[in-house]
Amino acid sequence: MTDTVPQPQPLYLLADSQLLFWRRRDRPLLETALDGLARDTPLTAAYIGASNGDRREFYEIFEAALDEVGITERRMIDSSFGPQDRAFLERADLIVLAGGDVRLGWNTFEATGMKDVILHRHAHGSVLVGVSAGAVQLGRYGIVEAPESAAPGLLDVFGLVPRVIDAHDERGAWARLSHATDLLRGSTTGLGIPSGGGVVVHADGTIEPLRHPAHEFRYDGTGVVHTVLPAAEGH
Repeated sequence: MTDTVPQPQPLYLLADSQLLFWRRRDRPLLETALDGLARDTPLTAAYIGASNGDRREFYEIFEAALDEVGITERRMIDSSFGPQDRAFLERADLIVLAGGDVRLGWNTFEATGMKDVILHRHAHGSVLVGVSAGAVQLGRYGIVEAPESAAPGLLDVFGLVPRVIDAHDERGAWARLSHATDLLRGSTTGLGIPSGGGVVVHADGTIEPLRHPAHEFRYDGTGVVHTVLPAAEGH
């Protein structure tokens, strides 16, 4: 009998930290996200704060969310990514990519080797949760400010979700995302996640909005079409 390699888990993309405490059908979202994991040993959770410069107050929010689901073995992975951080991340069951600056975080992932460890853990069954900038980084491109241009640029990121993603830009009517979708001319669709909302991206690519409707932007050959994707039930 041969060991089977765990299959990739759904990806959780959150606009902000609100959904870390949100309950769906009377269970915390994080608890349901962990349902597919084996429980032979206590679960471990890693928080990567590279996008916000390792700010402890955001890690403390993550710790409070873990208290709700009973995960006590957790660690903040610092941007320096020393040997102890690497060893912990290499066995983490839950990995949260923090919000902040998309480009800052991505540059750190690439420079330190975190990128490869995160991809390996996803392929081997860890649950990945991206919050704000972290959600953007799980997509195909991140929309970033380009110093040499007035228009935003596109940064290649993980590509685990084959879309360009933006979060909490509903007050801007998703103008950045619509513009990026137009620039990409149909090669990638856009996905907007509003404040307080999120999406689950299932293994077959299905998008399941959480709490609030999500926004899809698609280039149809002549222009960008905006579709509202209804949200799942919850409270």
